[in-house]
Order: sequence, then structure tokens, then C-alpha cells
Amino acid sequence: MKKINLAKQLWWLLPLLIAGLILFRAFSGSEHLKEAQKIPNLGNKHITSVIEAHEPYNSNPPTSGPHLGSSVAPWGVSKEIVSDELQVHNLEDGGVIIQYNPDKLNSEEITKLESMISLHQHILVAPRYEMDYIIALTAWNRLLPLEKVDEEKIKAFVSKYAGIDHHVRAPGY
Repeated sequence: MKKINLAKQLWWLLPLLIAGLILFRAFSGSEHLKEAQKIPNLGNKHITSVIEAHEPYNSNPPTSGPHLGSSVAPWGVSKEIVSDELQVHNLEDGGVIIQYNPDKLNSEEITKLESMISLHQHILVAPRYEMDYIIALTAWNRLLPLEKVDEEKIKAFVSKYAGIDHHVRAPGY
């Protein structure tokens, strides 16, 4: 009777398991991001003031375009509206911004959104009245509108987009 070495018989299984794990990691959370819109890139031109004339943004809230080059809005929770020209620099620096219409959410839902800052060091949560959404998550060239606080979608968006630097570098930099 011939002795069968199980390890030799199943050697081909290891590469399949590794490939499966890689694919699972790459696509896990993707089902939560189907509604995320890819917004065309408007570049990252620096301006010196929020009142400086510039081309209009192509989304509301903005996801790229002209912005203040010298400062970013403080990460964390803002109780004040953050200007477009300031928040776009946060996005360029790898941030995710969660904005909500305070007229359409109760204080408990706002508190849930504010607790999301613990997910990553580059998250800003702020009110925004003038938008078509109840809640909008933005990252560089990405926009995810939400009708309600959906923690799984928020976590997936932050996991996928937070921390990615979008500064244009000179060749060889």
C-alpha cells in the first residue's frame, strides 16, 4: 500500500487561499460604498483667501479644487460651518469630512456622527445647511450621501479613504 503525503497532495491549495484572502480584504466593505460617487478632480490650486475669486466647485460639499494653501480646519468636531476653501485642504491632506444638516437630524444622531472622529485622526465632523443631503461624507474626489446615520457605511468610507495624501509632487520628489 502506497503512503499518501497529504501536504504534497494539497500544495496547490495554499496559493488559492492566499489569493482568496487578498480578494476578501480588497472588497470587504465595498458593499457599503456602492452609493459613493466619484467626482471629477478639479485639481488642488492654492488660493490665499476664502474671498479670492475661483472657479466653482463641482459638488456640494466640494471634494477637490481651489483651497487655502496655508491652513486646514482643525480635525475633530466643529460646531461651526467650515468654509469650502478650508475644508478642501483637509481632503487634500487625506481627510474625511462628515457634514450634516442640523435641521434634519436630532441631537442623538449628531452625537453618533461626532463619535466617528475616533475612527481616524483625519476626520472632521461639521454642520452644513446648504446641501442636498441630510449627511454627506467627503474625501478627495469622493462623495457619499446618506439619509440617516449608517455606522457601517461611515466606517467603510473612512477605512477606504482616510489618510491618503493627495498633494501633487514634482517628479523625482
